[in-house]
Amino acid sequence: MKILVCISHVPDTTSKINFTNNNTEFDKNGVQFVINPNDEFGLTRAMWFKEKQGATVTVINVGTAETEPTLRKALAIGADDAIRIDAEPTDGFFVAKQLAKVISENQFDLIIAGRESIDYNGGMVPGMLAELIGANFVNMCIGLEVDGTTAKATREIDGGKEELETTLPLVIGTQKGIVEEKDLRIPNMRGIMMARKKQLTIVAADDTTATTTISGFEKPAPKGEVKLVSPDNLDELINLLHNEAKVI
Repeated sequence: MKILVCISHVPDTTSKINFTNNNTEFDKNGVQFVINPNDEFGLTRAMWFKEKQGATVTVINVGTAETEPTLRKALAIGADDAIRIDAEPTDGFFVAKQLAKVISENQFDLIIAGRESIDYNGGMVPGMLAELIGANFVNMCIGLEVDGTTAKATREIDGGKEELETTLPLVIGTQKGIVEEKDLRIPNMRGIMMARKKQLTIVAADDTTATTTISGFEKPAPKGEVKLVSPDNLDELINLLHNEAKVI
């Protein structure tokens, strides 16, 4: 089984976020980037298929040269090889088109992508990709078993879970639950050294035009001042909750 894991290069959640050019561009200065968490859950599941069923695992990213350390980390975790599509990921459709072109030329059985990235939270790429390559699609996937060309998937739905059976080729949108946080792997020194020797192929981007443009970003409003109320002054607490917070 040939598995392709899509990797997004996203800011660490502890990074301080700023914007430039009149709040129309993300400021990357001083920001640490990591593997998108939903993608990392999927990569960990792919490693299980590699170890238990002898699958091969390729990781892929749409990005410029600055994303290569993120791909190298995925290789250090255990992926066999990597592909970088040399383009700035402008929007979900652009990314899906770039991925679809590579997949059409290489033929993978299982394509794993996080259900959304934590930078723009678009949640569009896995579904678009499945449509473009004509594959089956299961989103919000929290369980997957593959036997031959048959896949049994579990996905999260409102208030419960849904069990599905489908066939390969298959695209899944993964999240926490496909594996647990305790199952995530930290690259060891041997993995890091081996990753340097693994193949990282750079391919030219397809001639695709983005369908959306960013008009601007806006940060959430800063939190208001905290007012401390003595536990003995219940009248003041009730007054603040009623007249200022307006929650009672």
